[in-house]
Amino acid sequence: MRNCYFDTVILSRYRLILLTIAFYGFSFASAQVVAVNFTSSDKDLERAFNWAKETALNYRGADTDPAGPWYEAALPSRYAFCMRDASHQCIGAEILGMGRENLNMFTLFAQNISAAKNWCSYWEINKHGRPAPEDYRNDKEFWYNLPANFDVLFATWRLYKWTGNKYYLNHPSFVLFQKKTVKEYIDTWVLSADSLLTRPAHLHTPIPYNENDYFHSCRGLPSYSEGIPNMKTGIDLIAAIYRGLQTYSDILSYKGQHKEAKLYAMKADHYRERLEADWWNKNQGHYYLYYSSEGKFVKDGPVPYLLWFDALKDTSRIKRHMKQIASAVSNVETTSYFPYLFYKNGEWDQARRYLLYLSDPTTPRREYPEVSFGVIDGIVQGLMGISPDAQTNTISTLFRSNSKGSASLNSLPVLQTIIKVTHNNERQTIICNSGKKSIKWKALFMGNYPHAIINGIAQASKKETNAQGKVMSWVLAEVKPGKQITVNVKP
Repeated sequence: MRNCYFDTVILSRYRLILLTIAFYGFSFASAQVVAVNFTSSDKDLERAFNWAKETALNYRGADTDPAGPWYEAALPSRYAFCMRDASHQCIGAEILGMGRENLNMFTLFAQNISAAKNWCSYWEINKHGRPAPEDYRNDKEFWYNLPANFDVLFATWRLYKWTGNKYYLNHPSFVLFQKKTVKEYIDTWVLSADSLLTRPAHLHTPIPYNENDYFHSCRGLPSYSEGIPNMKTGIDLIAAIYRGLQTYSDILSYKGQHKEAKLYAMKADHYRERLEADWWNKNQGHYYLYYSSEGKFVKDGPVPYLLWFDALKDTSRIKRHMKQIASAVSNVETTSYFPYLFYKNGEWDQARRYLLYLSDPTTPRREYPEVSFGVIDGIVQGLMGISPDAQTNTISTLFRSNSKGSASLNSLPVLQTIIKVTHNNERQTIICNSGKKSIKWKALFMGNYPHAIINGIAQASKKETNAQGKVMSWVLAEVKPGKQITVNVKP
């Protein structure tokens, strides 16, 4: 039976969230009326976007649900959102105008960490605002994947960079979540960089312990890879901790706490150093998936999380890892990460193939929510190369296409304004700001071009090298509300 008092508390909490957001000076007005659209000379990609948009918007929950605004980020039959899926889907949701949903959902994740759960939150929350019964019995018996806290921390930073909403960084619920995740959570689950190969496979288990009860044996899984018994540590957990600590360092730097930020950046690097030193098989040229209770490194199928958490810096290892991913067979949840990651890492044609595969009506389980959100993210951040940074109020663009075609994205909500980005080809991009806030635009082009033409006026371009060692040319321009700017480069 539904607890009416509990529902009232959840609704009151959501109203308080909205009031607090207003206090932080952020408005969702522009995001609520947006209807982002994508057109392209590549009609297959255009169809993929349209399918993904329609599908993802159908997963939007009702504002009147006790949980408050939400979207499905779990098995559709559960009417719920879990920490891993939501952390992956959140930027796709922002693109589709679901900013209120993101803020509400991630606030609920942050608010529900507790000492009683060893600084875990609720892995999955349903539309009633309750921990989903499929994953939770009580504070001692529940399912939880340990990378989740770090994934959510990383997601809130990316949401801030996309929206400019400081609530994600400064509200007491998120500040507490940040601090407990990088300290008590790591300590209580024995996740220090030098304990990853010696930590117990099971910690904080209920007494008496029942190995066959998932709420006992999976209370603190050290990986997103499930169904592997007696795993001490998964490589994705190390990558997640690295990114979580680096994210916290970034947040501290944003707040001007540079000395402490440097300390956490050093801690993060220690995890990455251990990952590269201990988990790479030099003879066979691959990363291990996990370390077992028998004291052995085990190879299994490659996972996208090393790339998702940007934990790899060796370009030759990145290439080999991506080649192994492309040659493996993955489920749709895992594959939904690939379009954005392959675009980001220079494998543009392969990224396009993943977009078409995920949107293909014959692809098994393409209705899983992550798939449609992943396609949206792959096209917007991947193909269109749109990357905002609220710290500098800058939006970068880069057309990642090997074809000679064009692509345009209209009515995109980002950095509290609305923009249209059109790549007419690999050498010309147009941006229009139809919102009410000025932005800076970093127009990037692959190749070494000495000059760029900004609305007909030549300007010397600047150069930088991407992660794949390729030269890019760029210029910076201010785009005021109601203004349009065209930038093109010539050999």
